[in-house]
Amino acid sequence: MAAVFICHRGSDAILAERLANDIQSAGHSVWLDLWHISIGDQIIEKMDQGLSGSRYLVLCYSLEGTAPWMNLEWMSALSRQLNGESVKVLPVRLSGTTAPAILAGTKYADLVTDWKSGLAELLKAIK
Repeated sequence: MAAVFICHRGSDAILAERLANDIQSAGHSVWLDLWHISIGDQIIEKMDQGLSGSRYLVLCYSLEGTAPWMNLEWMSALSRQLNGESVKVLPVRLSGTTAPAILAGTKYADLVTDWKSGLAELLKAIK
């Protein structure tokens, strides 16, 4: 079972939760802000716990682009990946748009065109 952090925009919360449920149903542990951050929690502390405990970060591309919180999350995971740590950024086209420039050459799972097929590809990448 792999630990998976879902990085998404608030406007994509419904789709992100659907994706989180699908990944969890496949037997993986999922960190999703909606599930792990409660009223009164320190948001940065919770994000750090989720990021440091995850082997994969699923970066959800949104029609609205990325948000500042998202950038902190995926850039920290990418930095750890490039430094040889056992974390991997897995891009997913969740509601549209294109990849950040640094990830433009990285294959992504396309859930917009075909959710079932894109999810199957993503789950193959999560070991």
